[in-house]
Amino acid sequence: MNKLNKRSYFFDNGICFECQQCGVCCTGNPGTIYVDKSELSSIAKFLKIHVADFKEKYLYPFKNSYSIREHPDGRCFFYKDMCKIYSIRPGQCSSYPFWFTNLRSEKKWKSVSKECRGIGQGHLHSKKKILKVVQTTFP
Repeated sequence: MNKLNKRSYFFDNGICFECQQCGVCCTGNPGTIYVDKSELSSIAKFLKIHVADFKEKYLYPFKNSYSIREHPDGRCFFYKDMCKIYSIRPGQCSSYPFWFTNLRSEKKWKSVSKECRGIGQGHLHSKKKILKVVQTTFP
């Protein structure tokens, strides 16, 4: 982490972001919505179902854990006008837009900011916090 913190990035002075719960990142092209094994029981408990039922109904195997199923239009199974599991959503969801692929360059970030209404809103996230999110989000 120290090595990453010493490097210069376009977000050295931080980035303002606050999720607007607009659903743009929950809909659109199909993708992977990674759910870590450590998140399974808390989401199942929130939905008031058994973990086995949660896995069967909403997930499919992916890498060393699971991914949330999507509707044919690419919309997450938990999204309809709003996220049904927002308060307990997976780390991949709660870390958006601070994903490595989005932060690779200022050009990529500007492209993402055209889609995500939360970028430029809310409180300032420091470079240190952003780098921590990037390092701990994906397996």
